Amino acid sequence: MEVIDHFNLRSFDLNLLIAFDAMMEEGSVTKAARRLKIQQPAMSHNLSTLRVLFQDDLFVRIGQVMQPTARARALAGPIRLALKQAQAALFAADIFDPATERRIFRLGLSCEAELLLLPDLTALLRRMAPGIRLLVRTCTPDEVDSMLSAGTIDMAVGCTYAPNSRYISEVLYEAEVLCCFNCDLLPLPSPVTLDAYLQADHVVISQSESLHGCVKDALEHAGTELNVVAAAPDFMSVLATASLSPVIATVSSRIAERYGPLLGLEVSPVPLVLRFPPVTMVWPLHSDNDPAGVWLRRHIRACLSASAPQLPHPLAAE
Repeated sequence: MEVIDHFNLRSFDLNLLIAFDAMMEEGSVTKAARRLKIQQPAMSHNLSTLRVLFQDDLFVRIGQVMQPTARARALAGPIRLALKQAQAALFAADIFDPATERRIFRLGLSCEAELLLLPDLTALLRRMAPGIRLLVRTCTPDEVDSMLSAGTIDMAVGCTYAPNSRYISEVLYEAEVLCCFNCDLLPLPSPVTLDAYLQADHVVISQSESLHGCVKDALEHAGTELNVVAAAPDFMSVLATASLSPVIATVSSRIAERYGPLLGLEVSPVPLVLRFPPVTMVWPLHSDNDPAGVWLRRHIRACLSASAPQLPHPLAAE
């Protein structure tokens, strides 16, 4: 892409190019002025200025017609093309075609959203919008505001987010959990009973200094405790730990169903009612009507809808 010299270009009155093009079309100062809806003296002044700028007569009178010079003829094509492109840019409808769009979307995702969304969304884009690319950044709830404000990300998908008048927030789904374990190392009944669940050792997700991490508030609300022996910020680390150790991993239902069986883990409902913040999508108010953004958000919803868990919670009816 060629660099535009904005500093020098700003000193040039671009309206003079319109006057030049009108002169090329009409061959008459009077007719060009009429086309531009200006007075003839103003048109004559424009022509004088153009002659000074280009160091050429540009138009010379031959009989009753102002004929363009060789220099004017050389300028005519590029100037007409520039004006056509400017007109198209100003008046063209805001059309989005996923098949031809070329763009990078920067997504801030929680570790759960990254594992659930990135594989399916990438596969969809390769089929429907091969020119759209995704740059994913890990994003925790307390980073969403700063990353959106700085333009580091275009939208965020993850845990609950405090409302802000500059952004739009939409709940995508309510967060639920299942537990996973290696039945060869931890021979528990399935579904896991409450006693077995409480007596077992546990590995959990934690993105803070707390050993109990993401389940801390949920356990306190349920009025119980777990013996957490390991915690990590990534779901795959937690599931891999459960595959090699006699521990229970309590993770997102969607993560458990999709990745637990791949690691040879038994998947069971959690015998407790554990409440977690919903998973939300957040984007700036100023980009709400961007056709590409609208299209991408629609397919994010579709991808996450397709990943909804199939196992019912045993206490869901209570």
